[in-house]
Amino acid sequence: MNQRAEDAFRADIVEVGRRMYARGYVASNDGNISIRLDDDTILTTPKSVSKGFMTPDMMVVTDLGGKKIRGTRDASSELLMHLEVYKNRPDARAVVHAHPPTATGFAVAGIPLDRAVLAEVVTTLGSVPIAEYATPSTKELPEAVRQYVKAHDGMLLANHGAVTCGNTVLNAHFKMETIEHFAKISLVARMLGRENLLSREEVERLQGLRGMYGIAAPAPVCADPAEAGLDQALCQVLEAPPSSTERLVPGVTNALRQASRDGEIRLTYAELTALIADAVRHLRD
Repeated sequence: MNQRAEDAFRADIVEVGRRMYARGYVASNDGNISIRLDDDTILTTPKSVSKGFMTPDMMVVTDLGGKKIRGTRDASSELLMHLEVYKNRPDARAVVHAHPPTATGFAVAGIPLDRAVLAEVVTTLGSVPIAEYATPSTKELPEAVRQYVKAHDGMLLANHGAVTCGNTVLNAHFKMETIEHFAKISLVARMLGRENLLSREEVERLQGLRGMYGIAAPAPVCADPAEAGLDQALCQVLEAPPSSTERLVPGVTNALRQASRDGEIRLTYAELTALIADAVRHLRD
């Protein structure tokens, strides 16, 4: 790769780092960004530098084994996770890791963003699963990511943050924005009492739009978990209830999920009101 192209990539990483810091997706020296320069080399952010205050000369060039080729600083401590993405996703040209607060809250709570709630998210990202907890900066983290990266462009990292990949570093950053935006909307809906889910049939319609919009999804959406045998390495599994008549279906509340585990139903006033209203509507139908 010529120096002019590499310089442009360095500037792109600086810009994405500035945006992540400005939006509060990272604090202090958190987060890391990388770009695949060619089949053999990676350009990555340095260790122990705030992503909001980087300069192009700080970046580090490594090989696909993580060995430094050029740079005055050490490469990001999370480089192994990035290399795992590139190893399993030849189409990925960039990786972004951050700690967006709301999405990371879902990761800490152990709640994946895998409900069919927003049409835009279904068509772009599909589902956003949670990779199992792994100690940061160790070989455990790429092993946890490996389970989902072949089928997903973005995932939560249990008690850690989120990671996304894309065909450009800006594309990977935009997917991080989508995950955080989706998490905020999901949180508000759950606080209000429930989420109305897109039906399984509507999800199938939306998946058909992926081709029309030119969205290169790594794997198909499976609104029926049985289609994938719950194997999210092959399919983007979404919670989308079947309905032959409705495009929006009232979601199952967290209280009812808990009841299936301990036999006791706990409902907030908002949840109870929503359930009664839903029952009345179905009686009228």
